[in-house]
This record gives sequence, structure tokens and C-alpha cells, in this order.
Amino acid sequence: MLIVMEKEASDEDIRGVVAKIEALGYVAQPIPGGERTAIGILRNPGPVDPALFVDLPGVQEAIPVSRPYKLVSREMKRADTIVEVTGGVKIGGGHFVVMAGPCAVESEAQALTIAQAVKAAGAQIFRGGAFKPRTSPYSYQGLEEEGLKILAQVRAATGLPVITEAIDHHSLDLVEEYADIIQIGARNMQNFSLLRRAGQARKPVLLKRGMSATLDEFFMAAEYILSEGNTQVILCERGVRGIGSHARNTLDLAAIPFVKRESHLPIIADPSHAAGRRLLVAPLARGAVAVGADGLMIEVHHDPAHALSDGPQSLYPDQFATLMQDIAALRPGQWS
Repeated sequence: MLIVMEKEASDEDIRGVVAKIEALGYVAQPIPGGERTAIGILRNPGPVDPALFVDLPGVQEAIPVSRPYKLVSREMKRADTIVEVTGGVKIGGGHFVVMAGPCAVESEAQALTIAQAVKAAGAQIFRGGAFKPRTSPYSYQGLEEEGLKILAQVRAATGLPVITEAIDHHSLDLVEEYADIIQIGARNMQNFSLLRRAGQARKPVLLKRGMSATLDEFFMAAEYILSEGNTQVILCERGVRGIGSHARNTLDLAAIPFVKRESHLPIIADPSHAAGRRLLVAPLARGAVAVGADGLMIEVHHDPAHALSDGPQSLYPDQFATLMQDIAALRPGQWS
């Protein structure tokens, strides 16, 4: 249930509603808005009687919330969430962002070379993996904390905020210290302990959809993060299991407008991991922009033939620059 307060409601009125919710054994989640505050009721095992709240001082109305993902739902928060990142970058609510960089950080020289190229082309955030959960235990696993230090050097040199993946509690502690956005990858979408820890972080979190996850499961994974108090969450459609070998995964473009209808959280697309092949990345990226994505995550490498991870799906810098021109044509005007 969502308790909507009147515009003139005082702090004392809000505290009174919170106290009533907690006295019933539930959890109160205040949701400040532009004109008024709303208070969500969480962890109630069944429907809550609106009559318990409608006569309390400062209450305008009590609205039942039918979705199991309450905090994620647009029923709970109608206005788009705008995620704010270091350096004034905004995502969602009409603010479009492009995150670009290599799949894996390999060296300081490699990261800086690519960062300078993607920034020149218009990217606003640098992506690069320091911890790499790979299908094979023999594949490159990343530079770990040394990679995080390189990302911090990239930020200092270019001014670009950085995003990188955390794969467990220990790595999340480190990623929270070094990065500007914490990424939870597809393999960890239902690692509920890790999601709760991400919800306690002081940084925005990008959550990727699992390879076989329904959208309800995706929303519920995000709910874990929001339920711990972190409202700065970005969803990412990165492709689901498909049929055939023409692409690594199937980019679910239909998910993007559906998510934007159901949830207030911004959603971006990762066509690189969906495609698995360089020639498919740009067309899928344009498609994601066309259906309303709030941003893109693109893998770029200056020497993909020798990349230590995902070289076949990485764009060359000049290909990325061309894609950015295509995006500008699809989204005329200011991006962020």
C-alpha cells in the first residue's frame, strides 16, 4: 500500500504515519516527491486496510499496490527516477547516457587509450571489468584491485565516471570504494545476499537481467536492492537465452518499453553482450535507442584481436564514433 500525504503535511504528520505502520509490524518507506511525500508499506503478508490510515493527520489517500515488486513499481512512484552519478551525469527521466570501454581492464595504457577515444566520441561513463566472472575457470579473470586502481586513474585523467562489476561481498566492498557505479552482472542477478549488500551501498547500482530471467524476476531482484535503502538503481537489458548461433543471446527490445511502463527505474541496453559479434552491435544499439532505452553500454577496444576478454564483440574506436553519430541523429538535442 502507498500512503500519499497532503502537500501541507508536516514532518510530525509523516512521523505519525510511519509510527502507525511500524506499530502494525510492517516497514515504512518514505518516498519524497516534488510536491508531496508518499510512504510505502513493506513486508506486509497480505492486504492492508486503507481505513487504518485515511483519517490520520496529513493523509490524502491510501492506494493499494497490486505488484509484488512494490518499490520498483510505478504504482509506488509515478515519476521517473533520475540516477545521479559523479560529475553531474544523470540517467533516466529524459537523460540519456552512453557507457563505453573494454570488457576487461588489461593495463593502464590500454584503459587510458580506450577511455580517451570513447570520451572524444561522446561517451559519458567509462566501463571496464576488474573482476571477471567467466564461464571457463581458465579464462582471464581480471586484475582485481589493481584494475580498480587503474579505473581510478582513468577517472582522474579523463573526468569520466567509471562503472565496474562486483562479483561477491569482498569485491563489492572494493568496487564501492573505487568506482562511481557498482555493476551486478547477469550471473548474480539472483544472488540475493549480494543484492542486499548492494542495497546498503552509497553508490548507484546497475543491475543486469539474468540470461533466463523473466521480467518479474528482474523486478524482484531490483526490489532487494531498493528494500535495503538504495534508490539509485539502473536496470540493464543484456540479452536472454535464444535459439541458434547467429548471436550469443537475444536482445529483448520489447522489455525496454514494458519496463518503462511498469517501473520508474531507468533501463539501459547492453547490445555487446547480447550480440557476441561486432557486426550486430550497432544495429541492436540503434534499435534499443529507438524503443526508448535510457542509455547504452558498449564494449570498445582499440585492438580487439588481442583483447583478453570479448574481443569479437568489441567495436573499434572509429566504429564507436560512427555509432555515436547515429545515436545523435536518433536523439537530437541535449543528451543529459
